[in-house]
Amino acid sequence: MSIFGKAQGTGRHEDLRFLTGQGRYVDDMAPAGALHALFLRSDHAHGVITALDLEAARDVPGVHLVLDATGLEALGVTLGMKGARLRNADGSMGAGPERPVLARDRVRFVGEAVVMIVAETMAAAQDAAELVALEVEGLPVALAVAPGGSAVHPEAPENRAYDWKIGDHAAVEAAFAAAAHRVTLEVIHNRIIVNAMEPRGCFAEWQAGRLHLCVNGQGVWNQRNELARMLGLGREAVRVTNPDVGGGFGMKAMTYPEYVCVAAAARALGQPVRWIATRGESMLTDNAGRDLVATAELAFDAGLRITGYRVNLVSNLGAYNSQFGQPIQSELFSKVLTGVYDIEAAHLRAVGVYTNTTPVDAYRGAGRPEAILTIERAMDEAARVLGVDPFELRMRNFIMDFPYRSATGELIDVGDFPRVLTRARDMADVAGFAARRDASAARGMLRGIGLATYIESILGDPEETARLVLDADGGATLYVGTQSNGQGHETTYARMVADWTGLPEHSVRIVQGDSDAIARGGGTGGSRSVTVQGTAMRATVRTMVAGFTAFLAEEWGVEEVSFDGATFGAEGSNMRLTLAEAADLARARGRADLLDISQTTTLDGRSYPNGAHIAEVEVDPETGALVMDRYTVVDDFGTLIAPDLAIGQVHGGVAQGYGQAVCEAGIYDDQGQLLAASFMDYAMPRAGDLPMFGFASEPVPSIMNPLGMKGCGEAGTVGALGAISNAVRDALAPRGVNRVDMPFTPQRIWHWLKEAEDVAF
Repeated sequence: MSIFGKAQGTGRHEDLRFLTGQGRYVDDMAPAGALHALFLRSDHAHGVITALDLEAARDVPGVHLVLDATGLEALGVTLGMKGARLRNADGSMGAGPERPVLARDRVRFVGEAVVMIVAETMAAAQDAAELVALEVEGLPVALAVAPGGSAVHPEAPENRAYDWKIGDHAAVEAAFAAAAHRVTLEVIHNRIIVNAMEPRGCFAEWQAGRLHLCVNGQGVWNQRNELARMLGLGREAVRVTNPDVGGGFGMKAMTYPEYVCVAAAARALGQPVRWIATRGESMLTDNAGRDLVATAELAFDAGLRITGYRVNLVSNLGAYNSQFGQPIQSELFSKVLTGVYDIEAAHLRAVGVYTNTTPVDAYRGAGRPEAILTIERAMDEAARVLGVDPFELRMRNFIMDFPYRSATGELIDVGDFPRVLTRARDMADVAGFAARRDASAARGMLRGIGLATYIESILGDPEETARLVLDADGGATLYVGTQSNGQGHETTYARMVADWTGLPEHSVRIVQGDSDAIARGGGTGGSRSVTVQGTAMRATVRTMVAGFTAFLAEEWGVEEVSFDGATFGAEGSNMRLTLAEAADLARARGRADLLDISQTTTLDGRSYPNGAHIAEVEVDPETGALVMDRYTVVDDFGTLIAPDLAIGQVHGGVAQGYGQAVCEAGIYDDQGQLLAASFMDYAMPRAGDLPMFGFASEPVPSIMNPLGMKGCGEAGTVGALGAISNAVRDALAPRGVNRVDMPFTPQRIWHWLKEAEDVAF
């Protein structure tokens, strides 16, 4: 009997390999004798390159190549990288300044690559780097997340990258004019450094006129296409592969300067070249996340129904447009602008600015955590100002009728937000909170409870292809266009194929991350993988089964053959074959066409995971130290395929949300120097900081894909920021603290408490 969709637990196939040190990562796989690349980077946040002499570096024994931007261009490399651009509210295009892979004439952030050195050993490359004569004349540094300041690019007056709007401005103005109550709140979203366990890295080979780049990314096709463009090659002359990847979180989805330079060096030298970032390089140069300031305003009628919502935000793009940077805090923010609430009149104005900092792009959730944090902080503030229970205020304003078209045009197919919140409230024992708060107070502690209800929007390409090949050993090989970064795709996909075909799960092999083996794909990102890929897999299996039923009907001389998910059979006979046995017969009959099937599908629409997070924190007012004591999550992910893996994704997402909310911050000094450039200065959450999370599922299957799935990869982070922030606000409110901003470090909390105490006296 099929168990697919019955939320069965499953062990992870990948884990034994990873936990016993058998994973194969980029730095494990570089060819023997590969040369080492090193990048000399700017130590100025902004300045003009007045002198650059490479000759002494080229004379170091073991050095094969030393290149600046001019030298790279001489090798036929296009220096300008791809960067997404929005259309402004006035119809013009957002700014598109060149981002060169090696700085040309000017440097714009600390860590920007200026020179690449390729040598036989890293020691030789380091010796050569010390001999590069680089002089930079400093320029004023722009750091404010606001228009204006010293110019970063001449193409961007006031450092504006874009000025983008969505929604009905007139309807919102009318709603606010007629409102019985208005609430305004500014929300600061701190900058995050991603810090994947495995730093970025790659190696490149040039063989028989073809380039092979192996990179720890989130997909191979964008990388292939950009390398082909920038190196002047046909796409057929470029192969990109992704091996095992130690975490991506959006940060590894893009092309980076180092990959282009390493590929160009391998082509120029005819030898393999490798590069792996140090942790310090990663912190300086990996695309950062978040970094915006949003002002949210809510209008209510006399019955406390929301009649209008507007957000004005300014986001920091860093020094350049990253590959997806401009749409993150604009288009993607707008996907869930109004959260889970029935708000007919809403408007978003989003302005992006350039600063002399590392570029900013996607980080787990990419715009959706920011939007949900903003509206959930505003809802919590509204409940406090209006004197109403925060659970009740949300219940009054939930979307109740589906499908629902949001004020920004999103078609939300299904949901049951009251059911989810009620389950979360019961699981979290909200009724017992007052007693727990009193017990904390008896020990001199402050306790707060925070709620966030969220909705997510699955993003990325709705199209995906799956290819299933039945192998002679009785197993199968599945080729997929997604890329695991640790989510457990090998387990999930094998489980799905086994359930649909009757093949033993352990016999299903997964091939991913190879642009030669797989014609195209969307990679991983936007929580799309299992939903989009699974739909293509389902279509592929159905096509294969249909082909075999027709083949066997002819072989057996019967009118009809059925397949029950395990065996083919003809009614009224004892003729039975498993898929593997049918494949052997087809192979013997020369029917290879039945053994290799590929299907491409496109989803009908997005799915919308949603849920409720409830956090309880305890604060020591003497030190400002915060403990997250209890945490409850109830999610609606639609049909669950592998619940253990879904829970793991939620745990990881909440942990990353806790990191941003409580301890992480990418802070620069007034000269543009990153002050948190090592783990001595940048605080990461530890296991001991987190309680065991309570998790439950209240699924409402999506109608936008045949599997009923909604995706779960980013939802934990989307909900966590608001729940934790609101809990801290609740804990400090009795002491007169009226504003809190992430991160909630002991120093900041202690300072807010002292300020409130001083005001009181």
